[in-house]
Formats: sequence, C-alpha cells, structure tokens
Amino acid sequence: MKTRLRSALLLLSLLWVSIPSASAQAPTFAKGADVSWLTQMEAAGYKFYTKDGVPQDAMQILKGYGLDAIRLRVWVNPADGWNGQADVVAKAVRARNLGYRLMIDFHYSDSWADPGKQTKPAAWQSYNFTQLKQAVYDHTFAVLTALKAQGITPEWVQVGNETNNGMLWEDGKASVNMKNFADLVSSGYDAVKAVSSQSKVIVHLSNGYDNGLFRWMFDGLTANNARYDVIGMSLYPTTANWPTLTAQCLTNINDMVARYGKEVMICEIGMPYTAPQATQEMIADLLKKVRSVPNNKGLGVFYWEPQAYNWQGYTLGAWSLNGRPTTALEAFLEQPTAPPSPLQARNPGFEYDGAATQTPTGWSTRSTADQDADKTEFNGHTGDYRLTHYKATAYQVATYQVLTNLPNGRYTLKAWVQNGGGQTLCQLYARDFGSTDKTAALPVTATWAQVQLTNINVTNGQCEIGLLSQGNAGNYCSIDDVELVAESVTAASSAASLTATTVFPNPFSEDLAISYTLSKSETVRIDLYTTTGQLVQTMLAPQQQAAGAHTWQNKSMLNNLGSGLYLLRLTHDGQTLVQRVVRR
Repeated sequence: MKTRLRSALLLLSLLWVSIPSASAQAPTFAKGADVSWLTQMEAAGYKFYTKDGVPQDAMQILKGYGLDAIRLRVWVNPADGWNGQADVVAKAVRARNLGYRLMIDFHYSDSWADPGKQTKPAAWQSYNFTQLKQAVYDHTFAVLTALKAQGITPEWVQVGNETNNGMLWEDGKASVNMKNFADLVSSGYDAVKAVSSQSKVIVHLSNGYDNGLFRWMFDGLTANNARYDVIGMSLYPTTANWPTLTAQCLTNINDMVARYGKEVMICEIGMPYTAPQATQEMIADLLKKVRSVPNNKGLGVFYWEPQAYNWQGYTLGAWSLNGRPTTALEAFLEQPTAPPSPLQARNPGFEYDGAATQTPTGWSTRSTADQDADKTEFNGHTGDYRLTHYKATAYQVATYQVLTNLPNGRYTLKAWVQNGGGQTLCQLYARDFGSTDKTAALPVTATWAQVQLTNINVTNGQCEIGLLSQGNAGNYCSIDDVELVAESVTAASSAASLTATTVFPNPFSEDLAISYTLSKSETVRIDLYTTTGQLVQTMLAPQQQAAGAHTWQNKSMLNNLGSGLYLLRLTHDGQTLVQRVVRR
C-alpha cells in the first residue's frame, strides 16, 4: 500500500474554458486490435500486465482501453499450427466471451501474405485455376463454419491480406490477370455469404495514403465484377510523417466512398512502441478522421498486434518491454471534445519522438549558428527524455514554442531544471504576452529542481515560452516537464458561482478529495483526462447539487490509475474548471 501524502490544502489554479458538447457517434464504429500472436506468445511464457502491474489477460486489458473488436489472421496449413483453424477458433471463443466483435483475415497461404509475397499453400500448388477458386471457397467456408459451430459469426471477413497486387500468385496476380484476382475475391465472398449473409467482406490493401494504388485496384475489380462490401486499408506512418499520411488517408477514404459507394475500414495501423505520445496522437487523429467520413461509411480502426513486446523483432506494438501497455492506447478512450486545457505545452516532457533527437517535436530553435546545441537526451525528470543545451564550443541558442488562444490573465511558467553552470546567460523565459519579458535564471544544480516564473500577465491571448542559453565551451543545462498554469484569468461569465475549490492532497497517492462551494443550485460533473485530452474516467456523473459546500471523494475509483500528470475537469452549468493533478 502506498502511504497517503499529508500536506496542506492547495488552492486550485482554475481555468475557465468552453468545452463543446459530445457529438453523436455511429454506434457501429469499431475500435479494434489484431492479436493473432497472442496464444503463441502465451505459450512462449509471455505475461501481460495492466499499466499498474497487475497480471491480466491481454484481451481484457485491451477491453479496458475501450477496444470492442478483435481481428484474427488465418493460415491454411501453418507448419507450427499457430493461426491455423483450431488456434483461430480458440482465440475467437476467448474474444466472444469478453464481448468482442470479430474480424477474420484470410491470408490464403500457409504463412504471411502481404504486398511482397502471396504464396500459395503447399497443398494448392498444383491446382489449376478452377481448382484454386474452389479451394478458396472451401477453406473460407470450413473456417467460418467451425466458428459458427461455436456460436461465433464474424462481423467482417477479409478475403486476402494486403492484396496490393492480388493473391495466390502467379494465377491471382492482379497486374498479370486482374480478372483472375476478381474471381478469387468473388469466390471468397460467396463462401462468406453462404455461412453468414450479414458478414461484410473486405478487400484489403496496404498504404492507405496511396490513392493511385487504390484507384487502380478497385477500378480493375469493378470492371471485372468482383463481389465485396468494404475497402480495407493499412497505414504504418512514422513519428515524423503521420500528420501528412493520415491526411492523405482521409482524402483516399473519401474518394473510395464517392467513387465506388463502398464503406472503408482501417484494418491495420502501428507506430514505434518507443514513441507512445506520437502514437497516441496518431491514433486519436485517425479515429477522428475515419469518424468524419460522410454517412458513417468509415467503419473503424484496428491496431495491429499492440500486445507484441520484445517479440520476433516487431517494434510497432503498443506495449512496453515490462509487459505493460503504453499510453498510446489511451487514444482509444476517446472523448469527442476538444482537449480540456489550451495551456498544455506541446511535448512538455520531450517524450514525443521516442528517441534522443535534435530539436524535439513541438519546439523550435532560435540561433544564428548553434542549432546543434539544442537536443534531447536520456535521464529526464519524469519519463525518459529531457531537453539539453550543450556544445563543445561557445554557443547561443533558445528552444521555444508559442502558446496561443490563451484566456487573458495571470500565469506561472514552471519547469524542472538541471544546470552545470558557467554560462553567461541561462534562463527560463516568457515573452510576447502583451507586456515586458519575464525571465528566471536556472540555479546551478546537479539534481532536479523546479523553477517558477510568476506573474506573467497575458493581455494578447498568447505567450512564447522557452529556454535561452549563452554558454561557454562545455557548459550544459537541461529542462523537463514544462507547464504554464493559470493563476487568474478573465472569463466571459463570473466565477462567483463556484468558489473556494480545493484538492487534497496534490500530488496524491491513494485518496483525492475535491472540495468546492456553489453559490446556487447547479448541475456538477467531474471528469479526469490525460494531458492530451483523452477521458480516463467520469468521477462524478452529472448531478444536480444545492448551493453550499460539497466534497467529492471515492478511493476505489482511483485504484487503477497509473502514476503521472492528469487534468481534472469540473463542469457546472456550462462552465468548466480545469486543474492539473499528479498521481504518485
């Protein structure tokens, strides 16, 4: 048991912001994961833990992040049995028992099928094309019938995996004989519908951003009368290009819907597990984009093998090497509202890129000749990374970002620092907020210390924050966990209706008490968010409360909350108060 921190009551720094109401969502939108490796990993001794280190079934852990669908690949006669019919049925039963919807992904191979290889199963090698079509039908029918015998009917079925150039080469290679590929797709379609007329059949390609590829393929399938229901896509961006690729992917999706009248499913996504913040933002962005497709024709998004960690060299999962999920999965706990605070600095802990890098994402460098003096490196205050200014020769450099759309009022800039000393100038600063610049010198300290720059009076709705160094050869300084906190802000409505709000303690370990006073009867709601705006849990459902003093306290609701920084949102009659809180 963690020891309860005892400290004096801390007055909340309150921020009034407008939070848009939740928009309607298509009830069938899928948030899923392909976990086909799971049984093989378990057989190899792999264990899975919640973010707090509690052992648990990986499918159950994913359920806790809001996922509601499982995807499973099928191989015809795999050498070791994994992903064969029996293994698939066993995993499907587990998924069904947890209430998951199901997608089945037929590879029509004894092993991996993807854009670079579409190898026939060994048993089908000598078949002529008529026999090959029948084999596709029979294999599809047999697996789906085995699932149906267990009371399981997949909601979606892929006939082929990443078939950028068809499948079952050479007979079904699309660039050689598009009609053959179309006939194979239709054979799989007929088998699916023979078992379950309601299951939707997917034709799946990789590189969801590549509109030229998709037009070529689906023009060809249309011209050859292929039968299918849904266009499937994979998307594997990098931390650097994901905003570009997700935007291109949405353009492609909308074109597919308009051009062919089909629904679209994102069947696979992934990014490096070492960059969970970037991955979380990518997932959240893609969920939002797919939901935006007109007439609910964007069906959902599946993460590929998120539970894979230290497994067969795969690095695009969403699990840490300690067997616990990364924060990337929090994106699936989506709340269709704007992030609750405009104050959060982008990449405040310098973790976004998942590696030591020059000029971290979200920050800019200002220097005439010493841009290389600005970098991230290991041993952060929290997390893995920190920002450091250092060079073997004398240097002058600033690392900064501009925060906009700030409510006017008084703010405090905070950052944790280390500093070897010796510089001509080494300071945390705030400028361009409508008044005189403010600076705070970094103390010389080998251990982390927090520096605060107070009384920043924002009058123009923005503020540039940063670290400025004029160093001699070999001087260094570092900052981490940067935040801008509202001390008092100007609101359109009076704050008098909610006063004397306190939290005890903050930081907290087990218990958290939120006390507030209403000047009149109002509807109150309390929610907890991640710093990127993903809902963690509703702590107090909307409730009419009388004028007077109130205290919220519910220890059990915080039992599974991981350590870290969160945003507490208290809503009352259309106004919202947001405060940062820290779980030890």
